[in-house]
Amino acid sequence: MEPRVSIIMGSTSDLGVMEAAAKVLDDFEIPFEINALSAHRTPEAVEKFAKEAKARGIEVIIAAAGMAAHLPGVIAAMTTLPVIGVPINASLNGLDSLLAIVQMPPGIPVATVAVNGAQNAGILAVQMMAIGDQQLAVKLIAFKEDLKLKIEKANKDLSEIKFKFKTN
Repeated sequence: MEPRVSIIMGSTSDLGVMEAAAKVLDDFEIPFEINALSAHRTPEAVEKFAKEAKARGIEVIIAAAGMAAHLPGVIAAMTTLPVIGVPINASLNGLDSLLAIVQMPPGIPVATVAVNGAQNAGILAVQMMAIGDQQLAVKLIAFKEDLKLKIEKANKDLSEIKFKFKTN
């Protein structure tokens, strides 16, 4: 089994957040890899990874980083693969990470999700891949339908809660 998605984080301290992306990929039965690479501490390894990812069969890269959060942008600068950035709440409530990832220069896009938004990063990776993968597209439709059903059930459950002045 060869990975189709690469989850990269600045350090293993980000794993608690990034497990949500891994769970999404696992649920959709998409092979993935998880590695720690640092744009500041292991720049040569980041460059090697980014330049070789496509040839290894990687289709989407999910890159997480906190504070200065250069990792997603550095990777995006060295590959034509789509990169999804996950800002990590390491300081300043993650605002520093969010701004570092979203403020990319022209020509170096990084799709960016919410602070600690690894689950959405995983879903976005699935959506990107489903464009050219009909089996994945069918799974994605079922996933979205399940989200709808959960809300419909929640409203049914809420309708059964009684209050003196509740009108629905």
